[in-house]
Amino acid sequence: MKKNIIYNGDCIEILNKKIDENSIDLIFADPPYNLSGNGLKWKGSKTGGDWYMVNEHWDKMTAPEYLQFTRKWIRGGYKVLKETGSIYIACSYHNIAEVMIVLKQLDFKINNIITWYKTNAMPNMTKRVFTHSTEFVVWAVKGSGWTFNYEKIKEINPEKQKNGEEKQMRDLWEIPLVQGKERIRGKDGKALHPTQKPEEMLKRIILASSNKGDIVLDPFLGSGTTAVVAQRYGRNWIGIEKEIQYVKIAKKRLLIK
Repeated sequence: MKKNIIYNGDCIEILNKKIDENSIDLIFADPPYNLSGNGLKWKGSKTGGDWYMVNEHWDKMTAPEYLQFTRKWIRGGYKVLKETGSIYIACSYHNIAEVMIVLKQLDFKINNIITWYKTNAMPNMTKRVFTHSTEFVVWAVKGSGWTFNYEKIKEINPEKQKNGEEKQMRDLWEIPLVQGKERIRGKDGKALHPTQKPEEMLKRIILASSNKGDIVLDPFLGSGTTAVVAQRYGRNWIGIEKEIQYVKIAKKRLLIK
């Protein structure tokens, strides 16, 4: 099985045909949230420039289609995970129900639902609901004996005890949306990927639930953040991405020709 490679194609097919069974130590997945459709945009936002709601063809499914899609790709992830492996799935209130249902149907054990508090979340445009400032990362394990590097996570926790000593990391992560130099942008200044995840998020997940030399797989690689962070910390990685424009971005970040 090839490692440190980006597959350009459908993750369900590649998980079932290209990745060995019981071979992966850690999966991080940032699947479509299925929230596209209206193309909302906000020109001249004072908090971070022009803002565009996710409105991509790969993010538009009916509710039954989306549940079936979720079931198929998570089942593929179950097949390739080691018995001691972990899966982390990014989601929001739009799709957490489908993710949780499928994980439980496949007999995964849910260890945590991490709440990501986006400290620089976009303001409320409609003024008809509470401002959305959180997403979630569901951490589940396939079997027993999973990796959790407790001391390392205490070490990198930005929160400290009152006396300055290390503190246990909680399941509430205050991390800003990707901005500044970390955000991958085109010549026009617009973000090249609508849902780029923060490197700090992947750092915590990869250091918590894998060890050097382990294999980290991302079935929705997008702009390549999972592979970049895995490589930085001495892990092997496998990325799967359906959209060729994102594959090109990820390869550029990873210095792959």
